[in-house]
This record gives sequence, C-alpha cells and structure tokens, in this order.
Amino acid sequence: MASSTPENPRGGDDPSDAPKSLVLSYTNRIWSALIPYLPSPDSNLLAKLSNLYPRRGRRSISRRRKPGLPILLRSSSSESYIIVGEASKAIIILEDIADHTLSSLHSIQKSLLFWRIRAEGTSSQKIYFMIFERGPRAFFKGTYQLISRLGGEGSPIQYLSHSASEMISNKIAILTSLQHCLATFLAEVYLEVDKYRELLARDSDESFPALLVIVNGLFSKLEYTISHPSEIYKSDNMFSSNDGNSCALTFEKLPEIDPERSQWTDTEIRDATNLIYQNLQRLDSYLSFILSRCQKPRKMTLYWIRYTGGAVGLSACSLWLLRHSSLMGSSDIDNWIRDAKESMAGFWREHVEQPLISIRDELFETFRRRHKGVMEVEEVQLTANSLHRMLLAFCEQTKGQNLPEDISDQHLLEIVMARYEKEVMHPLQNLLSGELARAMLIQIQKLKLDLETAMLELDQILKANEINFAILAALPAFCLSLLLLMLVRAWILQDKGAEGRGRIARRQRRLLLVDVEKRLMQYKTCMEREMEDDARCKYGLMLYNLDRLYKAVEWHARETGEWLSLRQDIVDLAKPDSKTVYKLAVISRMERMYDCLLPSSRRS
Repeated sequence: MASSTPENPRGGDDPSDAPKSLVLSYTNRIWSALIPYLPSPDSNLLAKLSNLYPRRGRRSISRRRKPGLPILLRSSSSESYIIVGEASKAIIILEDIADHTLSSLHSIQKSLLFWRIRAEGTSSQKIYFMIFERGPRAFFKGTYQLISRLGGEGSPIQYLSHSASEMISNKIAILTSLQHCLATFLAEVYLEVDKYRELLARDSDESFPALLVIVNGLFSKLEYTISHPSEIYKSDNMFSSNDGNSCALTFEKLPEIDPERSQWTDTEIRDATNLIYQNLQRLDSYLSFILSRCQKPRKMTLYWIRYTGGAVGLSACSLWLLRHSSLMGSSDIDNWIRDAKESMAGFWREHVEQPLISIRDELFETFRRRHKGVMEVEEVQLTANSLHRMLLAFCEQTKGQNLPEDISDQHLLEIVMARYEKEVMHPLQNLLSGELARAMLIQIQKLKLDLETAMLELDQILKANEINFAILAALPAFCLSLLLLMLVRAWILQDKGAEGRGRIARRQRRLLLVDVEKRLMQYKTCMEREMEDDARCKYGLMLYNLDRLYKAVEWHARETGEWLSLRQDIVDLAKPDSKTVYKLAVISRMERMYDCLLPSSRRS
C-alpha cells in the first residue's frame, strides 16, 4: 500500500497529504478494475450502435417525431410495432421521410387555409389586408399607390383589390401544387412499404438495400413532379435565389450499384443512407424557401398596428411613471402604492375577513344566541303578563264583578276601549276624577308590548339572515376570485388545436374525421375514373388527416381506455388494400362510439 501511494511533489513527507494520497490510491484501483468491463472503441457493442446510428454531416437518423400513424400497416396490431434487428434501420429511415413530408404538408395546409379564407373575403377586407396586415413597408407602399392613382385612370380601390386577388390566387395555386406533389410522394412511400412489408420484416439483409433503391427512385420521381408544375416557376422574380439563379430542386442519385446484388458493403449502405438524408435536407431547404414566400404572415406582421400602438402606449406610460417616480424626485408613486395597499387591506377586511367571521360566528355560536333569544322572549312575556293583569283589574273594577283568569286579552281590550270611548266624551272631568288616565296607561302598555313583539320578530329575521348578509358582503371578493380562477384555468388548460380538452378541440377532431371521409370518397372517385395520379394525391392527403387524427386522439383515448381499439381502426383506414365500404363503416363506428370523437351535447 505504501508503494502505491504517490510521492510528495515537494520532496518531503507531509503528514497532511496522507489522507489525500490514500483516496487517490483507492480511486485508481477502482478505475483499473472497471476498465476491462467497459466497451472499447472497437468493441462489438459500439460497432452495432455505430451501424445502427451512423454519423452524418447535418442530420441524424435518431431524429424522431411524436408517435403518429405507423409506417408499417399490418393486419395485426400486435405485429405493427415489433420490428427487431437490422430492419429497425429501415423503419427509422421511412419514419423520418414520413415525418418530413407530414410536417411540410401541415405547414402548407395551415397557409392554404389562411389564404383561402382571405380569398373568400370581400373587396374591402382584401384591401384592408393589403394595407394594414402586411407590415409597415406594405402599409406605406399601399398608401402611396392609393394616393398616386387618385388622379389617374381607373379607381385605385379596384386596382388594389385586383392586386390582392391576384396575389392570393397565386399563393393558393403554388401551395396547392406543392401539396399535390408531397401528398403523392407520401402515398407512394406508404404504397411501397405496403408492397414490401413482409420482406422488410422477414429478411433484413435483403430488404435494406432494396429499400434504399426504392427510396432513391421515389426521390427522383418527386424531383420531376415538384419541378413540373408551372405555378411554382411562373414568377421568376418571386422565386429566385440570392445569387440570381432560379430556384430548382435537384436530388442526389445513388451511385451505379447493381440493385439485384443481395449483399452490399457497409460503406455502400452508409453512403446510400447519407445520400437519403442529404436529399431530405435539400427538400426541407427547398420547401422552406418556397413557403417563406407563400406561407401566412406571422402574428407580428398581421397585428403590427396593434403592437405598435401598444408599444407607443407602453412607452408613454413608462415616461409618465418615470416623471412621478422617486428617480425624478417625486413621491407620487410611493403615495399611490400606499393608498393601494390601504384600499386592498380595507377591501380584504370588509369583503373577506368580516363576512367570514360573521359566517363562523353564525355557524359555531348557535347555542349562545339561542339562549339570548330565550331571554328576549321572556322579557316580552313579562310585559304581556303585566298588561293582562292591568286589563283584568281595570275590567273587574269597572264592571264590579270578578272575571275568570283565563279570559282573553282581546275581550278585556274591548271592555277597556268601550270604557275609554265613554270617558273621552268628558276628557277634562274624567281625567281628574274618572278612569280616562288609567285607560290611557293601559293603552301605552299595549303599545309597549306591540313594539317589543315587533322588535323580537325583526331580530329573529335579521339573525336568520346573518349568513345571507355575510355572503352578500363577500360576493365582490368571490366574483373577483372566480374571475381570476377562470382566467388561470383558461391559460393553463387552453385548447391546443385538436389535442385540447374543450369543445373547440372536440369539434376539430370531428372535422378531421370528416376530412378523412371526404378524402376517402375522392380517392374512390378517382380510382373509378382511372385517374391514378389524383388518386395517389387523395390517398396521401387522407394519410395526412389520419396522422393528425392519430396524434389528436391518442392522449384522450388512453385516458378512457379506448386507445387500442381506436388505434386499430385508424390503421385500418390507412390500409391501401381495404375496401371503401369497410372504411366507411369504420368511420361511422368511430364517430358514434369513441368518447373523444363524440359531440359535446352527447357526452354522458
């Protein structure tokens, strides 16, 4: 152990360095023991990993998307996702190709929806868009065109409206053409996978080179179809690169390798895979270039006037606050903050604290208040007994006979009032020598009894409604808290497209199912008319809608336990060899049975 301890670099034996040397010695021993068990750079494990995920210049094969429509559409759902060995490389490549295509289709679809809505607008809406919703530069340009054409021939409003319609129609034509090309490409990928799915899963050594040749052919066909439409290239100044050359899509081709050869070298496979990902990057760059001219404007561009007004208002508010701040020697902001604190404290006391205390006292001090109420009732009863005795004594003295004790006060009051009416005929005489004064005192006692009875009833009413009064006092604070809670809930649980929780998201999911049914019927019509290119396009668009539906319903269906059945139905709809009648029956079952696709009014 002493021999393994490192020497003191200062040339002496410092006792303080002994613990450090001991720790270093044990660390070196542990590391030396673990090294034989770690894979070396040329080990079999790292070689397999490097073959599975080869390095590339710009892209990585491990780029994965959110799980969507599976690329292998098998008849059994248990077989659809269990692909082992070298065949997983082919599945990863195909999923990356489908991911890029579906993502591009989604961007195109969003822009198409925006421009189609603008195309259906009125002339005034188009002019407003041309001037106020394309940024400051378009605002000044549109204003200049309106002013410059005021004295010329023709109406400047009609000219601007015609320019807007032409621009919108050009963008719609370009996006529709791109959508057709990409949807056809996606459909061909799925059709080729469906054709060779058994080979891809059974024989990996033979299937992977064949897959590379198939994908290379699909890219070549996409290059031709995406360069063929005249809508994309009819405006040279619109689609030109920075160096002045026209924009065009060209893919790299596989080197001359015999496709019938069953075994390819690792270098050939790696080069072919890299070439596929280079083509994917070229496709992304090309679509980004096209969409940068045709995609819908950003929110900052659409609402630039609102944002500008907000920025100006915020700047003015900031300058005003600066003038009243302590930085400029003013104490206004401090005074306002103090007043706001006092107002909030007063609001808290009046509308939160005191009402809650009143409700607590009403709920937990019932016995004490009941005892107090009994005492008040006893006081009223004493006044009533005193009045009864006064009435009885007056009536007995007036009539000169004894009356029963249980005689009612009402009968005694009638006798008193009759005597009072008789005595009041000579008030001065009877006030001194008669019974008038005594009768008046009896009436005062009766009035006292009535007042005490009314006060007791009123007190009972107020006590019975103390909780209502406390709740009424706390109502402003309750409404404010409810409003804040609704705002926070709307911010946290906001609808995120078709994947949200609300009625809007549920409606969007049902609309996706409607789009699937519509594309299916269009596909059937094209097949009946022997329009194979259009049929592939409709099938690709149906796959895009199914992929969006797949992602939108997955989380909700997992919550309700319907995911396994719903996933299989979506996969059945994507199969190219299934009959249309069967697919329509599946769609009808989906919209009737699954909770995440039901209308809000039919939910249990």
